[in-house]
Amino acid sequence: MLREYKNILVAVDSSKNSEVAFNEAMRIAKENNGSLYIACIVNEIEVTYSSFAPSKILQQEKEAIEVELLKKVHDADEFGIAEITPIVEIGDPKHVISTVIPEQHAIDLIVIGATGKGALQRAKVGTTTSYVVEHAPCNVLVVR
Repeated sequence: MLREYKNILVAVDSSKNSEVAFNEAMRIAKENNGSLYIACIVNEIEVTYSSFAPSKILQQEKEAIEVELLKKVHDADEFGIAEITPIVEIGDPKHVISTVIPEQHAIDLIVIGATGKGALQRAKVGTTTSYVVEHAPCNVLVVR
């Protein structure tokens, strides 16, 4: 018997792989009549090292992401998903995706791209995807 997923979290970051993950998450949510949580996390560490005022950069990044997420919410609604929750957080994407959001929203499946857009950070500290797979309290679907 296949498991039904009711609370599906998809992590998006404007990369090609996250777009594929978003499409897969929509399909799963629709098939299971589930709720879709679309999350984009502003990496506080990356912005902190900017030569510009970090608080201003964080706010600008958050506002840009909120506009992008509204487009995703529209796409999911058009696809037939009844319950859609956009989430924009500032913090460590690894921790927020793997622990914070799943605990806050009883997530039972996380859908995430195999790689994202942070190549430099990936080389320094490992991938967000690897971390999520190891630390999430629920199943994780890695999409290529």
